Amino acid sequence: MMNKHHAIYRAALEKWGEEAQFDQAVEECAELIIALKHFRRNRADRQQIINELADVALIVGQLSYMLGEKQVDRAIQVKIDKLKKLLEAAEPVEGP
Repeated sequence: MMNKHHAIYRAALEKWGEEAQFDQAVEECAELIIALKHFRRNRADRQQIINELADVALIVGQLSYMLGEKQVDRAIQVKIDKLKKLLEAAEPVEGP
């Protein structure tokens, strides 16, 4: 099944190349980090976080396309399974 964004991912790769997309991923992640730090200090609002998340989600989609979506999906499932086990093993939190 073709992801609805494959055409744009392919076009971006053809225009700028893989190396530029890797650099863009670093930049987008850094911008999200900065926005999150600013948010915690009340120097950014929720919309700024949402905008940076959208940028990161888009570049993650491109990287997944570049590196292999099936492999990324499998790695995500492994991580989800690990998180589930950690949550199941955690002691219940007591209420007030």
